[in-house]
Amino acid sequence: MLNLSPSEIIQLIIIIVISLTVHEFAHSLVAIRLGDDTPRRQGRLTLNPLAHIDLIGFIMLVIAGFGWAKPVQINPANLKKPRRDEILISVAGPASNLVFAMVAVLIVWAVPGTRVPVSPGFLAFRSFMDGLAAINVSLAIFNMIPIPPLDGSHLITPFLGTMNTALAATYFRYGSIALLAIIVIQNFTRFEILPISRMTDAIVLWMFRLVGIAGG
Repeated sequence: MLNLSPSEIIQLIIIIVISLTVHEFAHSLVAIRLGDDTPRRQGRLTLNPLAHIDLIGFIMLVIAGFGWAKPVQINPANLKKPRRDEILISVAGPASNLVFAMVAVLIVWAVPGTRVPVSPGFLAFRSFMDGLAAINVSLAIFNMIPIPPLDGSHLITPFLGTMNTALAATYFRYGSIALLAIIVIQNFTRFEILPISRMTDAIVLWMFRLVGIAGG
């Protein structure tokens, strides 16, 4: 943040708000489609950012590079196949971010003048789309880490619970502490324990190359 200009900070905030909103909306939509109306009753089936943004989590994401939105609450009792459906609901958020990133890449491919920007306007637009793609891919990767409370943890906890309930409870209780410790260590040591930035760069580059653009 300290190295960003005011315009870059504004751009970053806009991208984060949009990306988190899409992520949480996807969770809500899939939950409702699978039979649980809880997100609709709580006002989460909306693209209004105010329904999804957690102020502290948002500030942390902008300043520290990690944060959170308001979690979408579900009632497993309303789901036809709770174990399967909880996984689908969890995956929906990261999947929506990957789709959104690809949409940004396709817009760059489709709009004349953005592949090789030749004017300040096109350059600014290309910068925004590049940032939109990168942040959405980063959110998808980060959320798929199998550590509570991230979405990826829901891929293994249903099975972990059937094998050892005590281990599952410990995993959920201390997972967030472990995740916070990893992030703090990364920020202070600059040693990338979770290679999110490298994976993000590789995936975004692959997306651009997929549509015949040299790089993002």
